[in-house]
Amino acid sequence: MLDVSTRPAGDDAFVGRLREGDAEAFEALVRRETPRLLAVARRLLRNEEDARDAVQDGFMSALRSLDGFGGRSQLSTWLHRITVNAALMKLRTRRRKPEDAIDDLLPGFLEDGHHARHPHEWRDTAEALVASREDREFVRAAIERLPESYRTVLLLRDIEELDTCEVAQALGVSDNVVKVRLHRARQALRTLLEPRFQKGTA
Repeated sequence: MLDVSTRPAGDDAFVGRLREGDAEAFEALVRRETPRLLAVARRLLRNEEDARDAVQDGFMSALRSLDGFGGRSQLSTWLHRITVNAALMKLRTRRRKPEDAIDDLLPGFLEDGHHARHPHEWRDTAEALVASREDREFVRAAIERLPESYRTVLLLRDIEELDTCEVAQALGVSDNVVKVRLHRARQALRTLLEPRFQKGTA
C-alpha cells in the first residue's frame, strides 16, 4: 500500500502518478486528505451528506484538472480551494431561506459617534479563550448563529484563510462586499461571545 503521509504534498513524481491515472496513488491521496477536507465542507454546509458530496465533487474536479496544477502551491492547498468551491456551489444551489437580521447583534452608536454601550474588556487573549473544549464549542456554536451570508465570509476569511479577492471570486461579490460582511460578522460574533468571555465571567 502506498504511503504518502511523509511525501511532500507538491511532489512532482506523485503528481505525475496521479496524472497517469495511478489508482493506488489516488486512493492514497483520498485517504490522506479526506478528513481535513470533510471538516472544511462540514463547516460551510452544516450537513453531513452535502459535505461528503462536496468532498467527492472536489476530488473528481481535481482529478479532471490535474493538468492545470502547476505546482505553485502544495497539492493539499490546491485541493482545499477546490473543495471550498465545491461546497460553495452546493450552498448556491440550495433554496434560499430568509436570513435573520444581523443588526441586533451589531454595536449601537450615539449621535456623537460614541458607543451606546461601552464594549467590555475580555478576560484573556483569544488563544487562551479557546484553550478548553467547552470554550471552543461555545465559539463554534456562536459562529453557527450568524446569518449564513456573514457566517460564510467569516469562515472563508478567518478559518479557511482565503484572501479578500479569493472570497469575492468564490461568492460572486465585490471585494468591498466581502470587507463589509466580514467586519459586521466579527462585530456580531463579539456580541455573541461577550457574555462568556468578558472580564468577571471566568
